[in-house]
Amino acid sequence: MGRPHPMALRQRVVAFVEEGHSHRAAATRFRVSVKFVNDMVILKRETGELAPRTQGNGGGHGKLVAVRHWIEARIAGKPDLTLNDLVAELADHHGMTIHRVTVWRFLRSRGLTHKKRPASRRAKAA
Repeated sequence: MGRPHPMALRQRVVAFVEEGHSHRAAATRFRVSVKFVNDMVILKRETGELAPRTQGNGGGHGKLVAVRHWIEARIAGKPDLTLNDLVAELADHHGMTIHRVTVWRFLRSRGLTHKKRPASRRAKAA
């Protein structure tokens, strides 16, 4: 016998609680955590459904979206800008404290390129 479908488990857990059983009893009966039972009951109450909520921020709702055009213009105007330079400029010009990986992901998601290393380190490596 295989594992039950995840939606079926969610439905059975919530139905068990709705029958008047405690969250702890449901957790024991279905071999899930009490937190899972709590989360499913809350999800059903708030949305009327048991489908999983969408994950993440929806891709594009981060704080860099507000300065997207500025970033694109900076990269176009100064293609040798490094990530560290861009992070520093975001702090100076926009008062944003942001991690360089966040900036890198933002650039990558828009197909923008940037210089990988400052000129002095690159010249020594060559």
